[in-house]
Amino acid sequence: MRPEIAVLDIQGQYRVYTEFYRADAAEKTIILVNGSMATTASFAQTVKNLHPQFNVVLYDQPYAGRSKAHNRHEKMLTKEAEGQILLELIDHFAAEHVMSFSWGGAATLVALAHRPRRIEKAVISSFSPVINEPMRDYLERGVDYLGSRDGHRVGHLVNDTIGKHLPSLFKRFNYRHVSTLAEHEYGQMHFHISHVLNSDRLCYLKAAKAIDVPVLFMNGEWDEYTAASDAKLFANHVQHSSFSTIQATGHFLDMEHKAACRDSRQALMGFLKPSQHESRARYHYVQDHHALAI
Repeated sequence: MRPEIAVLDIQGQYRVYTEFYRADAAEKTIILVNGSMATTASFAQTVKNLHPQFNVVLYDQPYAGRSKAHNRHEKMLTKEAEGQILLELIDHFAAEHVMSFSWGGAATLVALAHRPRRIEKAVISSFSPVINEPMRDYLERGVDYLGSRDGHRVGHLVNDTIGKHLPSLFKRFNYRHVSTLAEHEYGQMHFHISHVLNSDRLCYLKAAKAIDVPVLFMNGEWDEYTAASDAKLFANHVQHSSFSTIQATGHFLDMEHKAACRDSRQALMGFLKPSQHESRARYHYVQDHHALAI
């Protein structure tokens, strides 16, 4: 399963590395939005869950992964800018669905609030509209370590908090990735987290009110950082919202163990293809070495 690779020009401002997993029999295309400090590789398992039922698009933010070599990194990206990049990619790939993970949900909500005409359904996973106490502690420590560019402590922080339910192999690779990011990547994450900590903690609900397509919010039962109970606050703001809690799993959902992978896939297919998912019980869980997302 080899993707078609392209580096796209976005409004003459950014160059974005993309991977397009084409499936000849697929009727719809879904684009996946990374969390912070992540690359396209963070969706290795999710691609297996979605392909070949869907064409699947992955991309790296301009500051990350295989996009960063093509950009100058002269200014920090806001979530509004990331939302505009996503809108451009939705149009380019004619995507009908979008799915985000963790802080990728912020840019996705910004994009959905513009009501892109092609999008029919969206999935927001491991995201909530509030900063609860565990998340605030995580972010405050994170902004301290990122400010001093201490990759060692950032890597351990991720694994000890949101990544604590990951298999040990994933934790090792996660640490190796997060602790060796480029200086501008730490700067970008410091900028983003500082903004989150100092902005209206319910700001994402304001964007959610403009969304007019069905949205599935998917969270892990054991995730205390983006808790399922907090995510349900979206019910009062997204007109067509539904919720799925993946049992016995934390923040990283399908990466954590076989049952979580199976249950995540069933939740996705039940939402995206409700008339077909019952007949597609097979799935593949492969512990790839990949950079995880936060």
